[in-house]
Amino acid sequence: MGLFISTMLSFLLLLLLSQLFLSFTLCLASTPAVILPLKTQVLPSGSVPRPSSKLSFHHNVSLTVSLTVGSPPQTVTMVLDTGSELSWLHCKKAPNLHSVFDPLRSSSYSPIPCTSPTCRTRTRDFSIPVSCDKKKLCHAIISYADASSIEGNLASDTFHIGNSAIPATIFGCMDSGFSSNSDEDSKTTGLIGMNRGSLSFVTQMGLQKFSYCISGQDSSGILLFGESSFSWLKALKYTPLVQISTPLPYFDRVAYTVQLEGIKVANSMLQLPKSVYAPDHTGAGQTMVDSGTQFTFLLGPVYTALKNEFVRQTKASLKVLEDPNFVFQGAMDLCYRVPLTRRTLPPLPTVTLMFRGAEMSVSAERLMYRVPGVIRGSDSVYCFTFGNSELLGVESYIIGHHHQQNVWMEFDLAKSRVGFAEVRCDLAGQRLGVGV
Repeated sequence: MGLFISTMLSFLLLLLLSQLFLSFTLCLASTPAVILPLKTQVLPSGSVPRPSSKLSFHHNVSLTVSLTVGSPPQTVTMVLDTGSELSWLHCKKAPNLHSVFDPLRSSSYSPIPCTSPTCRTRTRDFSIPVSCDKKKLCHAIISYADASSIEGNLASDTFHIGNSAIPATIFGCMDSGFSSNSDEDSKTTGLIGMNRGSLSFVTQMGLQKFSYCISGQDSSGILLFGESSFSWLKALKYTPLVQISTPLPYFDRVAYTVQLEGIKVANSMLQLPKSVYAPDHTGAGQTMVDSGTQFTFLLGPVYTALKNEFVRQTKASLKVLEDPNFVFQGAMDLCYRVPLTRRTLPPLPTVTLMFRGAEMSVSAERLMYRVPGVIRGSDSVYCFTFGNSELLGVESYIIGHHHQQNVWMEFDLAKSRVGFAEVRCDLAGQRLGVGV
C-alpha cells in the first residue's frame, strides 16, 4: 500500500531480477526453490502511482523486478508490491514512456472477455467497478491519489521466472492514462501485485512461501520463491497474520497484516495501552508489512509518543531542525541538522517494534535518512524514518522496506505468518552463490 511522493528527486532502489537462477534440492510442495539475484541502482523519484483505495499519499522509492512476459519473451520492469493485488503493464507507448509491453508481439497474449468470471472478480484495487468496452472486453480503471488514473483491459499471458513459465497469468494491459514526465522513471513498465488476493501474482503462481533480503550497504540482494531453510540463516521469528472473516470498510483482508503490540526506544517502552495498536470496529488501525512503501508510518498518538522519546534520548547528541514548515514526504516532521563534515552519525538508541510472538529492531543508519539536496548552512538534513500516517489522512500502521533492510523477510502463506531474522543480505547472496 505504499504510494509515491514526486516533489523531489530521491533514491530509487531498483532491484533487477536476472534471468539466471539457481535451483536447489530444497522443495516446497514439490517445487524447487528458485533464488534470484537482486541489484540496487540509484535513480530519480519513482513513476508508478498507487491506488487511492490503499493509502492517500505517494512515496518516492520503489523496489522493482525485471522479468520477461509473452511469446517470444519481452523484458519488463515491475514494482514489487506486497500491498497490491492486480499486476499490470503499460501496453501503449506515450511521448515520455519508453518501457512498454507490446501485446501484438506476443502469440500467447489473450484479452479477457467481459463474460469471463475473471471479469467479475472483486478486488480493492478497482475503485471503479470493471466494465465492458466496445469490443466486449473486460475494461478496468485504477484511480490514484493525485487524481490521475490508468486504464486498460484485463488480459492473460505467459510470465517467465528464470527457466519457469507461468502460462495464462492474469494482469492489466493498461493503454491510457498515467505516463511519467521523467525519462528515468519511464523505464518502469508496471507493477507486480504480491498480496494474498485471488488475482495476485503470488496466488496465480501457487506460491506457498517467498522471501526477500535487501542489503542496506551495497548493490546486492535476493528474491527467493520457495523454501528458505539454510544452515547459515538463524532461526526466523514468526508473527501470525491477522485474520478477520467479516468484511470491514477500512480493513484490507488480503494484505500481510500482523499485530503490533508495543514499541521500545532502547530499554524504554512507550507508555501506551495495547488497544491503540489494534484495529477498531471499522478495521482502521491494522498493521501491514509492505514492500511498496519506503518508510514506516504510525498512527498519530503512537508516532507522537515515539518522536518525543527519541528526541529525549538523543537531545545531547543530535540537533533538531527547528523549521515547522519542513515536513519530509508530508508525514515526517522530526528532522535534524548534521554537519557536512561529519561522516558518521552519533550512536542512536535502537527502536524495537514488538509484534505478537516476534520483534524487529531498527538501529543505526536505518533510523535516519539524509534528505537529498537539502542543505542548511553548513549542515545536511537527516529525518527520522518513522512518519505520522494521520498527517496524510491514513488510518493504518505501515512497515516499510527501509526498515526491512538487512532482514530476511519470509512470507509463509501455508502457515499464515511472516518471519524475519537479521542477516547481512550481501553476505547471504555470496553464501548462495548469487552474483550481482
